[in-house]
Amino acid sequence: MKAVVLCAKKMNYDHLLDFSTLCEEVAVYDDADETKMAERLQGAEILITKENQVTAEMIQSFPDTLKIIVEAGTGYNNIDLKAASDKGLLVCNVPSYSTDSVAQMALMFILMCASSMKQQISMLDRGDKRSFTEYLQVDHDEVFGKTLGVIGEGHIGGRVVALARAFGMQVLVYRRRPLPDREGVRYVSLPELLKNSDYISLHCPLTKDTRHLISREALAMMKPTAWLINTSRGPLIDQEALLEALRNHAIAGAALDVQEYEPLDPDSPLFDLDNVILTPHIGWQTKAARQRLLQIIRQDIEAYRNGAPVNVVNN
Repeated sequence: MKAVVLCAKKMNYDHLLDFSTLCEEVAVYDDADETKMAERLQGAEILITKENQVTAEMIQSFPDTLKIIVEAGTGYNNIDLKAASDKGLLVCNVPSYSTDSVAQMALMFILMCASSMKQQISMLDRGDKRSFTEYLQVDHDEVFGKTLGVIGEGHIGGRVVALARAFGMQVLVYRRRPLPDREGVRYVSLPELLKNSDYISLHCPLTKDTRHLISREALAMMKPTAWLINTSRGPLIDQEALLEALRNHAIAGAALDVQEYEPLDPDSPLFDLDNVILTPHIGWQTKAARQRLLQIIRQDIEAYRNGAPVNVVNN
């Protein structure tokens, strides 16, 4: 059995992962060069990729030996599922591998926003040490008793809810299928969540229904003191509408581990705004999460070999 790994550099930038353990023969490529795809996939039964666009045209050109595509991540909006099904290919994802890492990232953002950590660090970078000798020069708040709005409550969103409750936050949740309310957690409509949350954290997949879920209209519903946090998928937010809201201080700010267009343009105005915290899609990249990722890919392959594939997303 032969497997081909594309975009390996995204997963193994520090060379701590051993892809050779996945099956008998593994070919590993740091990129996903479309011009070399046919050559690389020759004789392969398994394709493993990471956030690479796998279009219908590409799928139609895949060799008949290929039987399964494994997206090395939770989201699979980058793969044309219909084209894969039409060609008889299974598509599997890797759910839950980064739950703790991404939830930790979301909570870190909340705490950074509450403590104005970016402003504190920026002052020191400019040589401004007044906060050490005078009264605090920037806002500093606590999250206890504040309201967190969580949009999407899958594995990661659920973990964020639990962490927020441990910090004494009140939580509003918007999800397709509401659950019964419990202590400190209420299930509400999206408008109610937007209007009443001090922090809003996004944890839903990217679909045609959730693209630009946070639109100009949604941003207008938010409190002017509220922070928007996205560790999920960049296109959940209309980036142009967000820029307008940030520039006009219609909301307090945003903390974004993902952006609508990645990699983010070096000239993006997001880099220059004082009320924005940016990171380059690193929430999932902890060593523990990446090792777990490889372990689950092995399990996906083993289940497929045994005739009982798991984590199939194009049934």
